[in-house]
Amino acid sequence: MTITITPSASQRMRQFLAQTPQAAGVRFGVKRTGCSGFAYVVDLAETVGEEDEVVELDGVPVVVDRKSLPLVDGTVIDFRRQGLNASFVFHNPNATGECGCGESFTVG
Repeated sequence: MTITITPSASQRMRQFLAQTPQAAGVRFGVKRTGCSGFAYVVDLAETVGEEDEVVELDGVPVVVDRKSLPLVDGTVIDFRRQGLNASFVFHNPNATGECGCGESFTVG
């Protein structure tokens, strides 16, 4: 599994983890939803299950469920601030299309 996080994403994830020290890491994956089929999920991982893979990225434990792995392999996670808005941004080589709002994506 190859997932990369930028320094700004790493810093933001560390802030979340510092506020919730009991968390097992940051959960990254996908869920079926949206206009195009899949949406990214970034949240704190309370636990690590049997179906999860954990990879340490820049000192941040990132937890990915096995069903999401083929859909997010190769993804670069960034964190950007634009004016009052701040969000994670995903560069996923597996995505073949995105909805107009950028909230969901499709794969080939």
